[in-house]
Amino acid sequence: MAGVVGDFGTGNVKRSILRIALPMTLAQLINVLYNVVDRVYIGHIEGVGTTALTGVGLCLPIITIISAFTQLFGIGGAPLFSMARGAGDRRRAERIMGTSFLLLLISGVALAGLCYAARRPILYLFGASDDTYPYAESYISVYLLGTLFVMTSLGMNSYVNAQGFGVTGMLTVLIGAALNLILDPLFIFAFDLGVRGAAIATVISQGVSAAWVYLFLAGKRAVVPLTLRGLRLEGRLIGDICALGLSGFIMAVTNGSVQIICNATLKRVGGDMGDLYVGVMTVINSVREIITLPVQGLTGGAQPVISFNYGAKKNGRVLESIRFMTVVCVAFTCCAWLVLFLFPQAFIRLFNDSSDLVTYGVPALHIYFFGIFMMALQFSGQSAFVALGKSRQAVFFSLLRKAFIVIPLTLILPSVAGLGVNGVFVAEPISNFVGGIACFTAMVLTVRKELTAVEEG
Repeated sequence: MAGVVGDFGTGNVKRSILRIALPMTLAQLINVLYNVVDRVYIGHIEGVGTTALTGVGLCLPIITIISAFTQLFGIGGAPLFSMARGAGDRRRAERIMGTSFLLLLISGVALAGLCYAARRPILYLFGASDDTYPYAESYISVYLLGTLFVMTSLGMNSYVNAQGFGVTGMLTVLIGAALNLILDPLFIFAFDLGVRGAAIATVISQGVSAAWVYLFLAGKRAVVPLTLRGLRLEGRLIGDICALGLSGFIMAVTNGSVQIICNATLKRVGGDMGDLYVGVMTVINSVREIITLPVQGLTGGAQPVISFNYGAKKNGRVLESIRFMTVVCVAFTCCAWLVLFLFPQAFIRLFNDSSDLVTYGVPALHIYFFGIFMMALQFSGQSAFVALGKSRQAVFFSLLRKAFIVIPLTLILPSVAGLGVNGVFVAEPISNFVGGIACFTAMVLTVRKELTAVEEG
């Protein structure tokens, strides 16, 4: 198989990872621009920017939960797909991809309908006020129309990358994001549609991305194409896909849950400044999305390489991939921490120039991102578990950091030692240190022992 596109079992391991990771990172950066660019433009709407930004921030948990299902059904199937290819079982790989596609379509329709029907109580539960609800409702009502596009473009793009077409995977989102960048000011300002215009621009752009990824996978360039014979729901494959996707799903759902609890707690503890603090958290979440992108891109790029070589029983290459992934992730997040510490105002002003937002946002940002390099250990350990098919460990550590650490601390710390709203921001670095050390240590002790015990293939 040497020299074949998508063959990760030969050649330089680092080069194989970077060949996928670099365009994947750029693709994910561009994908985040869908929502971050919306927030940048919305935050600068004259007269109502801060309130509108807060309203859109209240929609983030819904968007996060929708993306969780792309993790469950799309990204959950990609490691299985790579293992099947590594083992030379093309037919199984085809069936895995077809099953994932159907699951994404079915869940997309169900999620859009459910969230739209319950949008009012959901948004108020998430911390909306009478001032911010109209903006949140305007945005999410339109955004939900593009749920199928989101599911298809994000979920199925993992199969483009798993076949070694990193540049094509990047183009999946590059085309849509570039369109969104153009349409946002047009719909928001030129057509005077405000928040609703931002959502319309996003839906159109996501539709273009979804069309691109589908046409590629159904076309002749794909190593394993998406075919009609592969489009069937198979019980055993559904179970296998969900088992591997569950960790990413839980991580995304718990991220959404944390956003909900943080917003609701800030609204309660912040008193008259509650809406402002929710706006601060919206900015922090946006900055976090950008900062974690290279880490997600590198771990995502390493996954198909790890899975392929694990399926091919080339365990030395698996270990080398894990080492490289971890070192680069930790180095990057150390640099990111330094930049955030030195230039916090620049990141905040990107979204809004309000003096109050900057005044209250700078100390919050410093607290929230303290020791962010420890998060890289969580991502590396988590990705290694998923790539090797160790779903139980991956699920446990997904739950540990957010559900068992962040959520309880977010509820408890504001009442401890007069921390108030700062208690909400302190919960994140504590979880990074505890969760990161626990996850990475467990991966080293269990995975390395298993791989070195078997003779390299």
